[in-house]
Amino acid sequence: MITLRAVEPEDLTLLYMWENNRSVWSVSNTLTPFSRAQLMEYIAADPSNIFVNRQLRMMIDAQADQRVQTIGAIDLFDFDPIHARAGLGILIASETDRQQGFASEAIRQMLNYSRDVLFLHQLYCNIAASNIASIRLFEKAGFTASGVKKEWLKTTDGWEDEWLLQKIIG
Repeated sequence: MITLRAVEPEDLTLLYMWENNRSVWSVSNTLTPFSRAQLMEYIAADPSNIFVNRQLRMMIDAQADQRVQTIGAIDLFDFDPIHARAGLGILIASETDRQQGFASEAIRQMLNYSRDVLFLHQLYCNIAASNIASIRLFEKAGFTASGVKKEWLKTTDGWEDEWLLQKIIG
């Protein structure tokens, strides 16, 4: 079982680890590391106010055997209140926590929150064509491919296509 919750000051160490993990920079369009000071400032600025920040991060807590562990984060970004849409991204930090259903459940909860609380009409995500696991995850959640951006991502191996997937939720 998982729950989504707001970012707390106690999450600083995890956020610092995750944001500075170069292996996930390519999926988050990150090019430089984050300092602890930057992340403390982010947490202090109330990252849960999507109407001010145009983004929202929620931490993903997994509960098992009366123990709670924060295993990842799920983000709404590019929030557009006029057109009632936002981008969606997710990180399950440890490979051992992947393929356990946690990401599917977090996406389901965020879809419900986006529809029932934020009154969004649709969510979308951009996924590298080579990230088959992520494409399958979002397709399983009801997202459909609506376009391919050709040679959109520059990688160490050359150019890669990026898929645009969307889901109408309300």
